[in-house]
Amino acid sequence: MHTPLVFIDGDQGTTGLQIHARLQGRQDVRLLTLPHTERKDPQRRAEAINDADIALLCLPDDAAREAVAAIHNPAVRVIDASSAHRTTPGWVYGLPELDAEQAERIARAKRVSNPGCYPTGAIALLRPLIQAGLLPADYPLSIHAISGYSGGGRAAVELHEQTSAVKVPALQLYGLELAHKHVPEIERHAGLAARPVFLPGYGDYRQGIALSIPLQLRLLAGGITAEHLQTCLEQHYHGARHVQVMPLHQQGPASKLDPEALNDTNDLRLALFANPAYGQVVLTAVFDNLGKGASGAAVQNLDLMLAALG
Repeated sequence: MHTPLVFIDGDQGTTGLQIHARLQGRQDVRLLTLPHTERKDPQRRAEAINDADIALLCLPDDAAREAVAAIHNPAVRVIDASSAHRTTPGWVYGLPELDAEQAERIARAKRVSNPGCYPTGAIALLRPLIQAGLLPADYPLSIHAISGYSGGGRAAVELHEQTSAVKVPALQLYGLELAHKHVPEIERHAGLAARPVFLPGYGDYRQGIALSIPLQLRLLAGGITAEHLQTCLEQHYHGARHVQVMPLHQQGPASKLDPEALNDTNDLRLALFANPAYGQVVLTAVFDNLGKGASGAAVQNLDLMLAALG
């Protein structure tokens, strides 16, 4: 019986290391790893990717495009963890919970683009509501999210974990030019007809995301309540292994969101908080930017592909 050969291109980066750790010791795959002296050799990397049954790309965008361009073996299947192909025609978006058919699309696909960390939470909250007609596609959305510093990659990890006397801020907001590269991905896969405002930030902790999207009920169709939004999400994610929809909260003090609550898991926790007296709702998502937001999602997609090879 053939054991699939999996090549992780870029296995020394933050995401690649996590994927490698998650696959280490598994008997259902063989991992192809290049020695240090060959990792930057274009010819050796091209050989490795063409030898693989499934290649996982954990590379900068331009390098990911080059890696895909180097593929000449039609049997090679690709999961790209970069943002290079997330809105590219012909690529399947790697969020299995997107709709009832998405997991099967991923399982059969030749080219899968792993979702970005922030888009995972935003799309998971917005797409079901837009598809159900509860949230207008042109609603003036604002999305705010705080991630652990590992979301900034190896350079950010080294900066925060160094032993020198350099002072790192406890919280840094960025993307203030309102042109973050994740916005087109959110807009497309959530089904939006208007560009949202997206404001991300890094906290002085290693990993975990808390994402929030405020809504004004007066801007929705007449009669839509927080209960309607809650029911929609509960129905959409019924039976989803990696998505938790928490009970609606709209009375009394609310618990605080802990961005680190699901660290080292591949789970996504969605919750709605509402104040009926003011007609306001906030949609929230908590998940690990290195788990469901990156390496965990990649392994989830890999497992779907492996099951299809069966």
